[in-house]
Amino acid sequence: MNFGFIIDNRKCIGCHACTVACKAEHDIAIGVNRTWVKYIEKGEFPSTRRFFSVMRCNHCADAPCVDICPTAALFSRDDGIVDFDNRRCIACKACMQACPYDALYIDPDTHTAAKCNYCAHRVEIGLEPACVVVCPEHAIISGDMDNPDSEISQLLAREEVTERKAEKGTQPKLFYIDGDEASLNPILTEPSNSYMWSSQSSGVGHYAKYAEKRMAESDREEMAAELQEGQGGKRWVGEESDVLVPPGDDDKKMLQKALQVVKERARRVYDAPSEGVVWGWKVSAYIWTKAIATGAFLMPFMAMTFGLASVPEIAQWLGLSFGLVFLTATGVLLIKDLDQPARFIYVLLRPHWKSWLVRGGYAIAFYGFCLALWGLAKLFSWDGLLTFAFWGSALLAVTTAVYTAFLFAQARGRDFWQSPTLSFHMLVHAVLAGAAVFGIFSPVFSGAPSWNYFVRLTLTTAIVINLGIIFIELLTAHTTEDARRTIQMIVSGRFRMMFLAGTLLIGNGLPLLIMGVAGTTLLPLAAVAVLLGMYITEHIWVRAPQHIPLS
Repeated sequence: MNFGFIIDNRKCIGCHACTVACKAEHDIAIGVNRTWVKYIEKGEFPSTRRFFSVMRCNHCADAPCVDICPTAALFSRDDGIVDFDNRRCIACKACMQACPYDALYIDPDTHTAAKCNYCAHRVEIGLEPACVVVCPEHAIISGDMDNPDSEISQLLAREEVTERKAEKGTQPKLFYIDGDEASLNPILTEPSNSYMWSSQSSGVGHYAKYAEKRMAESDREEMAAELQEGQGGKRWVGEESDVLVPPGDDDKKMLQKALQVVKERARRVYDAPSEGVVWGWKVSAYIWTKAIATGAFLMPFMAMTFGLASVPEIAQWLGLSFGLVFLTATGVLLIKDLDQPARFIYVLLRPHWKSWLVRGGYAIAFYGFCLALWGLAKLFSWDGLLTFAFWGSALLAVTTAVYTAFLFAQARGRDFWQSPTLSFHMLVHAVLAGAAVFGIFSPVFSGAPSWNYFVRLTLTTAIVINLGIIFIELLTAHTTEDARRTIQMIVSGRFRMMFLAGTLLIGNGLPLLIMGVAGTTLLPLAAVAVLLGMYITEHIWVRAPQHIPLS
């Protein structure tokens, strides 16, 4: 069997019966939805039209949420339903980043991920999902798509249907008859902070209560001014002259549709609240601490292995100490970001090996083990283990440094993270962080000029390479509009000042200037600036893509 859904928009009246039935069937908390109805309007009074689109999990044949889940809490059943087991969920929120359809959320009662599960408990006893039964217009059709006698199979054969984000390659099994492009494509209508019957404007799930409190305390006029300034560039919704056409896009049909949408002034008038930024400062901080933990060891390793400098004994012990301390901090931040931190051990004991969160967890654990073993081998002169631990630590340091790039690549809902340069970005940041750590302590090594010269040379080279990678990531033509909008947000939108002042000036330009003028004299100052700029960069790279709407 291969279960799927069809939404017949010729019949949908936007009554929300499906949303209410779903909430009642699954006892869903206030503020979150497994099924919701999105409204858009086109035109101006009195010449207006309203369109409804039922949104929910697409039960993809190639479900990215299943691949990224570290504990197999999400899984694909033999009948095609993507189900979940909240007893295994650690609430890492990776599935929310992987889903291109915004179908998952963190349940505020159970603190675990949740989504539409096709009412699997009903299907197993021969009943239809609750939303299908309650729909007064029979606008929601469910069934076995592989059965030629089923209604859904016959509709798929007879009618022209539309999928959401088919280009993602997830093979979604939620189809729309007479689906409206402006309703199904989230970038064609701007999200709003206030909708009809909607009061929760600051997101749901993680940080929602904190955000509501801050919103209540904030100056609304000042916030409105900041949001207006943060838009940047030309809008998609407006006059025909304001249509933002992707460079080199010669698809006339797509352009025609875009012009039509803009001309009709398509806008959202009702939608579910956004989950907001679900990976916040803890994720940015853990990437930063991980770079320091790996770079602190890789610096002495490169110098000793390739004969680039004479490495003082104290530098080796300093690299080991910083590696272990910041690796511990990385683990603490990873666990702290979970909504079910007590279940973190599930990553190691109930692993789903396709997830890079699992592979990264093991890389961190084994890297810490090899570092400690190398320290013990040095301390007790265990020559037999010294070489093994040394090379093992180097291999695992590189793995630990770059695995987050592959984890982000599994987050297929965020197009900007699909950049092939992200692994190089992470590796260069590790070397940059390691050089910066030793740069801060350069006065301690005043008696080892070759080591300090190596540190300064590595720091300078890494900054130049880092700038090159940043410009490649931002200037290379991206294939999706979501990625282009993220870049616009970084370069000229809400993150512009942070990027220009933090990333380019403090993190790269100022250190190069300091080292060019003062050499190693002010190396500690340059190193501090590098570390600060690195954190700001990771903060931008993590947060900016999450401001792109997925539904």
